[in-house]
Amino acid sequence: NHLISIVLIVGGIILVVFGVNAMDSFSSDVSRFFSGNPTDRSMWLLIGGIVAIAVGLIEEQSAAESRNAIAVWQ
Repeated sequence: NHLISIVLIVGGIILVVFGVNAMDSFSSDVSRFFSGNPTDRSMWLLIGGIVAIAVGLIEEQSAAESRNAIAVWQ
């Protein structure tokens, strides 16, 4: 459980970095020029990264609470 949440957090950070880089790309500049919005790819990378980080943090928090509850009962 701990490993999965760490992988989600790290993977989310990587996706956010790729999303920020994609927003600064030439194709995103062209898309922003014509439509006023960045490319769909950059938006999905950012959204996916944020969701992965959130799920990883929630999982880590629930795992920590479970460990604390088990320690109290022992």
